Amino acid sequence: MSNLAVWSRPAWDTDRWLRDFFGPAATADWNKPVSSGFNPAAEVVKDGDDAVVRLELPGVDVEKDVNVEVDRGRLVIHGEHRDEHAEDKDGRTLREIRYGSFRRSFQLPAHVTGEAIKASYDAGVLTVRVSGAYAGAQPQRIEIAK
Repeated sequence: MSNLAVWSRPAWDTDRWLRDFFGPAATADWNKPVSSGFNPAAEVVKDGDDAVVRLELPGVDVEKDVNVEVDRGRLVIHGEHRDEHAEDKDGRTLREIRYGSFRRSFQLPAHVTGEAIKASYDAGVLTVRVSGAYAGAQPQRIEIAK
C-alpha cells in the first residue's frame, strides 16, 4: 500500500477571498494609490449669531490650492491636496494619507452675502466665519386657522 497525499487549497486563502468578495481587481490594486479623493473633516458651530465652519486641511497650500466661495446661496469650499512626493520606483509605498480634490458645501441663510464671510488658516485648520448666520433664527409660531 502506498501513501497518497492529497493536497488541497488552504481554508483561508486571502487572495481568493478578496477576489471573490471585492472582484478580480482587489488584489491587483494593492500597490496603487487610493482612488477615493481627499475629504476633509468639517465642524460647524454656533458662536453667538455667527456660524463658524472649520475644516482640517493639514499639508494643504491654502493660498494656492483652496477656494472659498458663495455660490447660489451655499458656502462652497473646494480645492486639492497635492502629493508633492516622488513616486516610489519599486512599488513599496504604504499610503495612509489621502490626496486629491475635495469639495464641501454648506447651505447659507437667505440674508447672508459674501461680505459677511471671513476665512483664515492656522495650524492646518481652515476657519470660515459667517457673520450673522443665526441672526433672527428664532422659530416663529404660525397660528393654525380653524
